[in-house]
Amino acid sequence: MKLQIFALMLLGLVAAPTWAATGCSTTVQGNDMLRFNKSSIQVPKTCTTFTVTLDNVGSMPRSVMGHNVVIAPKADEESIINDGATAGLDDDYVKPNDNRVIAHTKLIGGGETASTTFKVSAFKPGVTYSFFCTCPGHASLMRGAIVLK
Repeated sequence: MKLQIFALMLLGLVAAPTWAATGCSTTVQGNDMLRFNKSSIQVPKTCTTFTVTLDNVGSMPRSVMGHNVVIAPKADEESIINDGATAGLDDDYVKPNDNRVIAHTKLIGGGETASTTFKVSAFKPGVTYSFFCTCPGHASLMRGAIVLK
């Protein structure tokens, strides 16, 4: 049955069923010990968009122990972090309009949640991607790989 539906989808005769969009989101937890609970995120190639939700399970305020999730090419990670430090707290430690950044959440404090959704087509073949926190000093421990599967 799925094969028949897929064939009709390819011909443009039916819309993608709900099962085709399963797995197009994930939740990452950050804590007061400068840790994410995931070291990698797998993004299915079948997704058009993908959502990352950050859940700060710590208790400290944004100004003391705020976290964000920034998604970008690994090669640009250090320069994005450095530019974020210059951008400061008011800009969530992300340089405004930084075209190297695919997506990012706002900087949040303990007990808060934030999400970001991006187009999977932003990933280019042959490029390695990562996610990390740009709050100064956090990225040394708060980073991971983001992989298109």
